[in-house]
Amino acid sequence: MKRRTALATAVLAAVATPGIARAADPGPSVSRMSTTLLDSRAVYFVSYDGLVNNNSFQKNGLLTYRGYQYAAWYTATGNAVVARRAAGAGTWSTVTLSHVLKASDSHNVVSMGVSQADGRLHLTMDSHSDGFFYVKSVAGLLDNPASTPWSPPVLGPVRTSLDGLALTSQFTYPQFVSTPEGRLQLSYRAGVSGDGRNALAEYDGSSWTALGEWSGSTGTYTSSHGSSTARNMYLHGIDYDTGGRLHSFFTWREQNAAVMCSSGGITNHDTGYVYSTDRGRTWRNDAGTLVGTTGTPDTVSVTDPGLVVDPLGPDHSLMNQESQWTDSAGLPHAIISYVPGRFGRCTTDYVADRTAHGRAFHLRKNSSGSWTKTEIPVPLDSSQRTKLILDKYDNAYAVLPHGRVAGASRSSGHTDWTLLFDGGGLNAFGEVVIDEMRARSDNVLSFMYQEKSTGTTPSALHVVEFSLPA
Repeated sequence: MKRRTALATAVLAAVATPGIARAADPGPSVSRMSTTLLDSRAVYFVSYDGLVNNNSFQKNGLLTYRGYQYAAWYTATGNAVVARRAAGAGTWSTVTLSHVLKASDSHNVVSMGVSQADGRLHLTMDSHSDGFFYVKSVAGLLDNPASTPWSPPVLGPVRTSLDGLALTSQFTYPQFVSTPEGRLQLSYRAGVSGDGRNALAEYDGSSWTALGEWSGSTGTYTSSHGSSTARNMYLHGIDYDTGGRLHSFFTWREQNAAVMCSSGGITNHDTGYVYSTDRGRTWRNDAGTLVGTTGTPDTVSVTDPGLVVDPLGPDHSLMNQESQWTDSAGLPHAIISYVPGRFGRCTTDYVADRTAHGRAFHLRKNSSGSWTKTEIPVPLDSSQRTKLILDKYDNAYAVLPHGRVAGASRSSGHTDWTLLFDGGGLNAFGEVVIDEMRARSDNVLSFMYQEKSTGTTPSALHVVEFSLPA
């Protein structure tokens, strides 16, 4: 009788404690629900080994809010298009903007954000180390979609500033993130590759404010081959957890190729991690030490202690701007990818070597405070990036290039990675764009992908959806 009482108490404790795996919790699984067509003739060109409509730093090219899903892309004419549907519906309604893509550059993505304070949809687009284009919808559009006509006037004009706030003449990598209070923040890079700084702006429901730069590009980094005195911090993401902490994984890219074993490689090195408890005003390393204050000369630097959570030199073609997530306990997870040392200690062609030998790894912080890394046993077969989500049971899913999906269970400590969907029938080019908000709100894996093509022949753009464990 005592044994049965103790067992019942243990089971009740597991059920009552958030983030604790229960015996009844299911493992990872995906069940394909639907595929819808966004555009039969989306713009197609390969630039920097990627497509402008499907890039990992496109946060968000696809999002769900209050029961409606929104997508943004460029069609064959180069016009920017925004579409919406009731989540899960079979057809989309589109609005074509006046803006036309100015260059065949895959960096010039469309990113969307939601300002919950006033129910507006925001977009930035078409920028790579130069000026940007901005759209802000009418107030309440996202709060009352069923009663608001979907037409160009509700999205408003295309502008070249944030309501008069110019930010920088060298703008790249826009990522919108909503704060717990319903404000909207815009993360971006000021400067250029090899000499760039991360910065933040914030919208409070009435106006934009520049918070300033928070990462620095100066300081000396020395590898076994040589040194570099300028660089860029590339973010794997920027996300709030359920407790209001802002997390960001990153890798450094050095300006000087002398740090590499071969000029055909890529100068990315190390996976770092910082967090903020005051909405991005200050930044701390994993140990909690203050390492940077936004908008001041004291920004996060390559020489700051305690930033690196997974060390790796610049000889393995480590990829930048991959993916991150936080679990139900607020613990950070990331996907990183590179060529493991067992395939050689020096990559000489980072595209070819990553395609032939690249592997993705799941890096996460455990409840004990330590960091664990697990190789996902599926070859990349691509130079491109992998996206990460967690379901409501904290099972992990990696959406690999070409739309393949692998999963690992929380109950295994995320060590039992296996392929769940092989991408069959998608004919996906490479990277996909995940609807992070739909995964969190509806427990649905939804991603946008573009079919393979050749040259500049337009190809079909789709959204595919999978149900996750109920």
